[in-house]
Amino acid sequence: MLLKSCCVYSLGVFSILLFILGISLVLSDVFEHLWQSVVKTEVVLKNGTEAFEAWEDPPAPIYMQFYFFNVTNPLEVLEGDRPAVVEIGPYTYREYRPMEQVAFQDNDTKVAAVNTKTYIFQPNMSRGPESDLIRTVNIPAVTVMERFKDSPFEANLISAYMSSSKEGLFSTHTVRELLWGYEDALLKALKLIKPELDDVFGLFYKNNASNDGEYMFFTGQQNYKDFARVASWRGESSLNWWTSDECNMINGTNGASFHPIITKNERLYMFSSDLCRSLYALYEDDVRVRGVHGYRFVPPSEVFANQTVNPANAGFCVPAGNCLGSGLLNVSVCKQGAPIIMSSPHFYQADKKFVQDVFGMTPNKELHQTAIDINPMTGIILQAAKRLQINVYVEKIPSFSQTGNVRTVVFPVVYLNESVVIDETSAKKLHAIVTAKNVVENIPFMIIGLGVLLGGIFMFLMCREKGPESTPAERQPLLSS
Repeated sequence: MLLKSCCVYSLGVFSILLFILGISLVLSDVFEHLWQSVVKTEVVLKNGTEAFEAWEDPPAPIYMQFYFFNVTNPLEVLEGDRPAVVEIGPYTYREYRPMEQVAFQDNDTKVAAVNTKTYIFQPNMSRGPESDLIRTVNIPAVTVMERFKDSPFEANLISAYMSSSKEGLFSTHTVRELLWGYEDALLKALKLIKPELDDVFGLFYKNNASNDGEYMFFTGQQNYKDFARVASWRGESSLNWWTSDECNMINGTNGASFHPIITKNERLYMFSSDLCRSLYALYEDDVRVRGVHGYRFVPPSEVFANQTVNPANAGFCVPAGNCLGSGLLNVSVCKQGAPIIMSSPHFYQADKKFVQDVFGMTPNKELHQTAIDINPMTGIILQAAKRLQINVYVEKIPSFSQTGNVRTVVFPVVYLNESVVIDETSAKKLHAIVTAKNVVENIPFMIIGLGVLLGGIFMFLMCREKGPESTPAERQPLLSS
């Protein structure tokens, strides 16, 4: 009987200890911190880790889609009417972007590499063939006219040549030519007097099967937040195009990878060589992609806002003080002087003026916003869409009759959508990791539950042991009379 009582009381003490232990583990987040430390150790750019393999050669298919704006009223535009365009696309390419010439440095705390990109046309995912014709702004001609507009003698000679060769403000070329390059007659003629000029023009000329220069990345070995962060690009730790040190900073990753343990209140910085600048994204919403939980981050409107809205952007006004308006970025300084203006597609988040200046612009958040869906625990990209529009600054230049009476307008040429969705195999691996994490983090609650269960058993046994006993009078048999 004594042994039985000792066992019962031991069970009660054990249940209380388990309950206290579980509560302590919940309050101290021991298992969560333990799991995070494991993730921080594993998510590092080091040979043999899955993080390095995914960084070196992304397993998920990446697609680049191009949507062109075909000009429908070129003669009316030259007479001063508002341009009218029709969106034509997509023209889709599979993008391969392995890291090459990988070399670890500084005790494996940094790694150098070039990101070679190759584009393969996908007819079954495209509106039509690469031979489709597009009428748009004659970018080489506009570039030349802008370059020589303040040199009357040269401007007159060039204008005369353009008239004789029937070069105008607009031209028609195939999708393939506009993207990857064609020999331009005007540039070829100018090359005779300026040999340094390239006589081939293409929006992405020399960008196929090539790279944008050597990057130096931090591996994340010393600090997990430095995982894949760009230390330098083309041998420089900052840019020199803009007019302020803040705008010339190279911040964040290249946008293809992010550090693990991401919180909702942080800024995710990215450096884009396409935009010639760094930018950041903020948390917008929780999402699920292929069953995996993620955070959606998007660049806020302040990133491309005018200096009157965001004074930090004053350095992006080039020449100094020359700001075009919110939602636009003049990248002529890093595009060999070509009057290229970058924006979101259809001037999404830009000043309404730019939308109203061109008939056919219909900005839509769902279609035209840049967004990145990231698993917060691992930093793995679940889904992403980088959307940018290439525009040309067009104005009337008196010394060139080819500009007629054209309005001053930011003319849309093409927008791109570079997108990726995590592949099924990677999603299953990530789902298994998330499930394991949830199990580990729920161990304290399991301990609490076990404590409660054992406590319940203890109370049941105690109540049974102390139940009401019958009295001697009740136990005495009745005597017959």
